[in-house]
Amino acid sequence: MQLSEDVRKKVLKFQRTEITEHHIYARLAKKVDSAENAQIMEKISQDELRHYDEWKRYSQQDIQPDWSKVWWYYLISRIFGYTFGIKLMEQGEQEAQHNYAQIASTIPDAGRLQHEENVHEEQLIGMLDEERLQYAGSVVLGLNDALVELTGALAGLTLALQNVKLIALSGLITGIAAAMSMAASEYLSTRSEDTDKHPGRAAVYTGIAYIGTVFLLILPYLLFDNYYFDLAWALTTAVIIIAVFNYYISIAKGEPFRARFLEMAGLSLGVALFSFVIGYFIRQWLGIEV
Repeated sequence: MQLSEDVRKKVLKFQRTEITEHHIYARLAKKVDSAENAQIMEKISQDELRHYDEWKRYSQQDIQPDWSKVWWYYLISRIFGYTFGIKLMEQGEQEAQHNYAQIASTIPDAGRLQHEENVHEEQLIGMLDEERLQYAGSVVLGLNDALVELTGALAGLTLALQNVKLIALSGLITGIAAAMSMAASEYLSTRSEDTDKHPGRAAVYTGIAYIGTVFLLILPYLLFDNYYFDLAWALTTAVIIIAVFNYYISIAKGEPFRARFLEMAGLSLGVALFSFVIGYFIRQWLGIEV
């Protein structure tokens, strides 16, 4: 088939995408712990290679994968989990879907290949089972509780104590004690539920999420002497943590980002504002000067 230059460029771009994703899935298949997940990724990898060969029939040309993308998505998947990495990669294919439709009149197979990309691979990706996503609820519990409690505590302590060392000390004691309490509660809660989650692992995920959040929120009080600046930094950090985590969940689990982000951010900042006001009135009522 004689292809126009524009169609030929699109076909070569499809080929490059398919062979790139073939190598990404092939590498991930060798690293996942679950044999079932490895088989699914190997299946997707072979599908991508088959698509590459089908496009090659039209272009009559071999093309190299985009090695920078291969290693980028491989590393992203290894660091943040393969479900996140794979879905992030698949989200970048919206332009490709538009190009499929553009050349469908010239290459009838484009419609079939588009259907396989949209339906078959989505079904396979949906079959992947990753431990860290099973425990996403435990992480949410730790993050949300730490953000709401500690932003509120820091706001109240900032106005009540007005001393960065005392605020940091009080915040650390409060945060660490609350983290242990929350981890224990998650352990008991998971143990009493009819679930496949391991109670110990659920507790660890909750505790680590809580402790990590506590450290990031307390950090400015350990670095700078201006407690109002420290509070502003802590609240900004809280919003960033909420945004990053909800972006991760929105990609990995396909949940809406905006609604979850606004809800968590609103709760944390609302509690902080309320606690700041309460701290002021308690300070005035008790007549405390530190």
